[in-house]
Amino acid sequence: MKPNLLIFSRVSSEHVLAELNNLYHVTYCLDPLGADEQRFMAALAEADAMLGASLKLDRKLLERAPRLKVIASVSAGYDNYDLAYLRERGIGLTNTPDAVTETTADTAFLLLMMTARRALEMADWVRRGQWLEKNIPESMFGTDVHGKRLGIIGLGRIGAAIARRGHFGFGMSIVYSGQSNKPALEQELGAQRLELDQLLAQADFICVCVPLSDNTRQLIGAREFAKMGPHSIFLNVSRGPVVDETALIEVLQRGGIRAAGLDVFAQEPLPADSPLLRLSRLSALPHIGSATVEARALMARTAAHNLQCALNGQVPPDRVI
Repeated sequence: MKPNLLIFSRVSSEHVLAELNNLYHVTYCLDPLGADEQRFMAALAEADAMLGASLKLDRKLLERAPRLKVIASVSAGYDNYDLAYLRERGIGLTNTPDAVTETTADTAFLLLMMTARRALEMADWVRRGQWLEKNIPESMFGTDVHGKRLGIIGLGRIGAAIARRGHFGFGMSIVYSGQSNKPALEQELGAQRLELDQLLAQADFICVCVPLSDNTRQLIGAREFAKMGPHSIFLNVSRGPVVDETALIEVLQRGGIRAAGLDVFAQEPLPADSPLLRLSRLSALPHIGSATVEARALMARTAAHNLQCALNGQVPPDRVI
């Protein structure tokens, strides 16, 4: 008899979906806590495995899945899962870290460039018919990227990929902060490890790339923004709750830093009336770090492979638990 697989978000590969349907008895719920809730809850009670992303699976929900053996998350992050309860139950968890690395680094550098050169402001300025003279006013000028100092908070897979783009592509010097030294990356990139406060004071661009945990929640707040200079550009491509958004709004309003670029927010989707959207020096993207056709297909293939390994009694390549 085929194992029961509950898929709780879109699978961006028809080939992978067909393969899963061939191997398992699949229930597919795109809106598990909305329009599909009744079907989702019924399937949860019979599920041997789950595959998907973004859904918060806490103890209350997981207690309704007595047969569950493994969750294959189609994501790099896994802060939306109750890890303590999964360990208590012996439920496996996998993720897809390598599948998102380069694409997320591309997004981070897109955000860096558009924030530095004020691209969103300039594009909006043109669309509103305000480009009335050949030469734009100096008040609209951005700042250079090449040759600047890039500070990475969390030099993991994604942080290292961003650093390579900065170092090799734009001649940037690299500084980083984190829990451990990275000697191989220091040699490759000429990178220097600094304490967080030193990095905040010295870097021209500050990019946060840490996973969300109890230790990193609100890692960057009023105290940290006060360490930055008026030339600093702050970027977050990790998770929204890593940053105190109220403190970010305040420092941008008073000109304490030059600008900020965010791909992630404490509340997603970002409300249309969010005060963040009233800040001209803030570039905002709708959490598109891995949102390319190629990356999402690779994530689906990776998650499916992890799932198959787990259900076949093998150790998955991307095992979290």
